[in-house]
Amino acid sequence: MEIEKKQNRRDFIKKTGAIAGSIVMGAQLSLAASQPKLTNKLPKWKGFNFLDFFSPDPNKGRGKSKEEYFKWMSDWGFDFVRLPMAYPYYVKFDREKPITTSRIRKFDKKRVEEIEELVYLAHKYNLHVSLNLHRAPGFCVNAGFQEPYNLWTSEEAMEDFAYHWKFWAKRFKNVSREKISFDLLNEPCVREDMNDQHSKRSAIPGDQYRKLALMASKAIRSANPDHLIIADGNNVGRDVIPEIMDLDIGQSCRGYNPAIISHYKASWVYKDSSNLPEPKWPGQVGDQYLSKAMLEEMYKPWIELVQKGVGVHCGECGAYNKTPHDVFLAWFSDVTDVLTENGIGFALWEFKGSFGILDSGREDVDYEDWYGHKLDRKLLDMLMSK
Repeated sequence: MEIEKKQNRRDFIKKTGAIAGSIVMGAQLSLAASQPKLTNKLPKWKGFNFLDFFSPDPNKGRGKSKEEYFKWMSDWGFDFVRLPMAYPYYVKFDREKPITTSRIRKFDKKRVEEIEELVYLAHKYNLHVSLNLHRAPGFCVNAGFQEPYNLWTSEEAMEDFAYHWKFWAKRFKNVSREKISFDLLNEPCVREDMNDQHSKRSAIPGDQYRKLALMASKAIRSANPDHLIIADGNNVGRDVIPEIMDLDIGQSCRGYNPAIISHYKASWVYKDSSNLPEPKWPGQVGDQYLSKAMLEEMYKPWIELVQKGVGVHCGECGAYNKTPHDVFLAWFSDVTDVLTENGIGFALWEFKGSFGILDSGREDVDYEDWYGHKLDRKLLDMLMSK
């Protein structure tokens, strides 16, 4: 009888413990369900870079984008245009000589209106436009133009940088953040030699980047406190910028890793491409195994940034036309999967040209004729599916 009582007591304790555990678990699940899932503060924009204002010299640029490009984009379901600008494009100075600091703030009305026209043309088709200083006063990730000072060491250069952004913010002061954003500086980094395309690059000290971003954001928001601002990742766009997380500024990553895939045989990356290993995806390339797992690890800090409440977008991605097409598509599908599965949008570099969906010059693509252009249908279909 005593044994039976003890058995009943043990059963009772087990049952009540199980009930209590289920109540606690249920409460935890209920609490988790009641808390909203943290989403990316930036929209999951999907689109392209347009290079109309990419060259420092308007007479040596890519030419004017046509209205139908934006219509096609909209019809295909894209909603984002990034405009990388070289500030000398819209500044008046003697182009036979290096620019001087006295000309940095002398804007060319005709060129400014060209930029405005393209912005409003994109808006006509409900496309968000992100203005970006690809070449800013005193800095560009690329060579090809002689700057009068260094953005990272000159207070005057920083003030001119902020002045340029205040100018653009005022021009678009009545445009909503749903339609326009300001991408401060393309791929900031320290370059050992500003005139050498192949010079070694490294990250900007975080406090220095914060100072620049703070100056520019104050200038922009003096025109409209609601303006949307984005900063490219440090170290050529690769690294999250923890120093500006409190500034209400989105951050922009890149989709170019690894370079052996994205920039295979690109002359501005490799001085000698004759001995490069053959690109594969996935697979062993040189001394590393390339795979989607590698991409997932690389994007972890950016995904964590979203989870911390900072907006993230991938402002540039894609591959040069020397990468075998099947390898490019396999790799790029994985890149865009990792991004979109975590609520991060992206913009292909570029719409039309060697990285683009139109007239890319790839030799291993069965192009579709598209109103006189050569359309990479496989790439377009893959992008549309994301």
